[in-house]
Amino acid sequence: MALDIQTILDAVEDHASRSGYFSAINGHEPKSPPTSGITCAVWVEHIGPARGASGLDSTTARLALYVRLYSALVQQPVDAIDPDLMTALDALMGAYTNDFTLGGLVRNVDVRGQHGDPLSARAGYLAEGGAEYRVMTITLPLIVNDLWTEAP
Repeated sequence: MALDIQTILDAVEDHASRSGYFSAINGHEPKSPPTSGITCAVWVEHIGPARGASGLDSTTARLALYVRLYSALVQQPVDAIDPDLMTALDALMGAYTNDFTLGGLVRNVDVRGQHGDPLSARAGYLAEGGAEYRVMTITLPLIVNDLWTEAP
């Protein structure tokens, strides 16, 4: 079986699009800061065997994606930046938990971290392109069954 990464990325981006919270959605880490609203970006963070999930003739993989939400720090009201980011984040976390298999593309979202770090998000700040912005970075761990065949 081959990893259908583009279809998986498209499904993750589709969740962001359907949420209605984002002014832009990128399939890559942006090179310039968002100009308005909240931007969502999706990219691959890590891939490797999912410990304890493989069979005798194939390897199940743990594919971790980063889903980063960006909001400019220079905007008004400043007190709305974190609540707006958290509202968008909450919608995505709920979507990934609810669409547990991304429509059958993966075995499951590793919500509780059975095979590594769980579905989670970390807040931070980022300076890029001469601007600073507030970010929330989701680690989205996906378990993909029988991805690589093992030869005897």
